[in-house]
Amino acid sequence: MKAALILLTFAALAGCGVDGAPIRPSLNTGVTVGANGVQTHSRVNVGIGSRINVGIGL
Repeated sequence: MKAALILLTFAALAGCGVDGAPIRPSLNTGVTVGANGVQTHSRVNVGIGSRINVGIGL
């Protein structure tokens, strides 16, 4: 029982981000109107800490 409680405590701490920097998601969207018509663009970024940033443009 004691081992299960310790395991659940560590799992809860890892799940809430106490073990490191939180992951910061962000979403950027926009609409452009020009000679070629209406264009939309989106970008999803995920940042871990202040140095790692991964993005996907759609």
